[in-house]
Amino acid sequence: MSETGNGDDAVDVSVVIPAHNCRAYLDRCLTSVLVQRVKKEIVVVDDGSTDGSAELLDLYAAYHRASVKVVHIDGSGGAGRPRNIGIEHASGRYVFFCDADDYLGPEALERMVAMADRNGSDIVLGKIVGHGRRAPVSMFQQSADRVTIGDSNVYNSLCCFKLFRRELLERHRIRFGEGMLVGEDILFTVHAFCHAGAVSVVADYDCYHLVSRPDGTSIMQQNGSRDPLAWLAMIRAPIRLMAEHVEPGPLRDHLLRRHFRLDVFAQLGQVFLESDDVRRKDIAREVAALCDEWYTPGVHELLNSVDRQRVAALDDIDRLVRLARIENAAVRRRLTGLCWDGDTLVVTGSAGLDGIGGDGALAVVLRARHDPAAEVVVPAERKESEFTARVEAAALGSGIWDLRVAVEVEGVVRLGRLGAERDSGVNRPPPRLIGAAVALPYFTRDNGNLSIDVGGHVVGVPGSVRLIRTRWALGHRLIVDGEVRVAGAVPAASAVKRIVWRERRSGRERAERAVALPGGGFVARLGVGWLPPGTWDAYLELDLGGPPARFRVETDAETVAAPRRWWGAAVLRSVRPYATSGKGRLSTVVRRLTARMIIRRIMR
Repeated sequence: MSETGNGDDAVDVSVVIPAHNCRAYLDRCLTSVLVQRVKKEIVVVDDGSTDGSAELLDLYAAYHRASVKVVHIDGSGGAGRPRNIGIEHASGRYVFFCDADDYLGPEALERMVAMADRNGSDIVLGKIVGHGRRAPVSMFQQSADRVTIGDSNVYNSLCCFKLFRRELLERHRIRFGEGMLVGEDILFTVHAFCHAGAVSVVADYDCYHLVSRPDGTSIMQQNGSRDPLAWLAMIRAPIRLMAEHVEPGPLRDHLLRRHFRLDVFAQLGQVFLESDDVRRKDIAREVAALCDEWYTPGVHELLNSVDRQRVAALDDIDRLVRLARIENAAVRRRLTGLCWDGDTLVVTGSAGLDGIGGDGALAVVLRARHDPAAEVVVPAERKESEFTARVEAAALGSGIWDLRVAVEVEGVVRLGRLGAERDSGVNRPPPRLIGAAVALPYFTRDNGNLSIDVGGHVVGVPGSVRLIRTRWALGHRLIVDGEVRVAGAVPAASAVKRIVWRERRSGRERAERAVALPGGGFVARLGVGWLPPGTWDAYLELDLGGPPARFRVETDAETVAAPRRWWGAAVLRSVRPYATSGKGRLSTVVRRLTARMIIRRIMR
């Protein structure tokens, strides 16, 4: 089936929905697709439903003949065959797969199609959010126009809830596995990724809503859907398919790392603890077989310490159990103190792993929120479970830094966000100027966790700007002398940038240079006489290591220079600087009157 052209009647997206006994969820799902502002068709494949879903789907098809197409088949026992049949009936330039109990954000397809058309994308990942179900997150840190599976985390998400170019699916005959309870979409998505030229990510909008059924009737909620032995047997096919398309080397190792970390070694975690001794041996044997076939030195270098230890302990069930217990133990942590010592933030607390003995190392780890690769590790002094860490704020770059405590036991490092559990006397330390930047420790609004805002990205910077003297100079310029304080201290001279005039009604802005003086002073020559008519409010703008920080310029009536009027080019110009009532802030009213306007006023 060839790709539809770009004419007016061309379908942008074919939304393929497999449906089996999901009547209670169909209205929400179908409505969420019908409201999408793209040229679409909805292909619903009823997989032998017996709960009234088939009849409801036929009603939708009757009322939305131009958009909804329903195909009825006998029950297949999985989503693979219905999705494949949906592909055969699709005619859109792109295909999007949606489960009947999930739903789309109102702008999801519009945003994803725009991204694909702009970048020639073969696959677009739209941000997935979970409702009672775990959703992938690593690939949705930021939107991306064009990435590959080798330079990003997109391969971590092998679910099929993505936008696929239909021509890609047809050219390479990419289809879902059939007769499979789980994993049919992994096979499909691995195959698609191996042939995709450009992959895009829409991370700034909630595109797909992944829903847990309260009655537990979805396939992924049924007993046995994540049986470890069945999963290990299933994952062999996607790994072999990937290896058929990717030569041995760094790229294959990068992709194999994902399979070992998320598919293989995951079976040695909580599910391993829940298994009996016989089953544990079976799981370890299957993991060892996969390692014998695919585990390379390159994969080894990419894995974390606990997974490396697991590989070395595959013939030691007791050691595997111990590692699983360490990995799954709750990280116990409490913040007991937080204060500045000069430019050093002193963090004290207690930490450990519930139910796990041992005297491993403790550290405080700071990670940049919008750059997960940026990390600062601060070793902590430890006395039993108590610790003290000294964070040199000057070592932190501009951005938001989230604090975690790291507990290392037997070579396994566990992390937990720090701050939500804290003593009642622990309060937010004051902001601090460190060099040319401002550091603002704070507790997050949602969970009360400890973070440091370097530069004032999300936390307001406390400061004051006050005029000492104003006077008129040649050129109808207003010379102002003032002083500035930030977080109770004098900012660096390099921080002082400019005076910004903002017109109160229109929001227009004009900026003029400000010059820093010793001791926190500044001076500026302001061409207020040449501002357009309006009411203009004055701000001093500073660079404190983040986005520009603005402070209203404070003054009083005695300090502000008198109004000034003058004629120029048959226009009477009027400039009246003044201190606003209440807080006393510098503003200026600018007027321009022609002779005709003045005569009209007199004649009224």
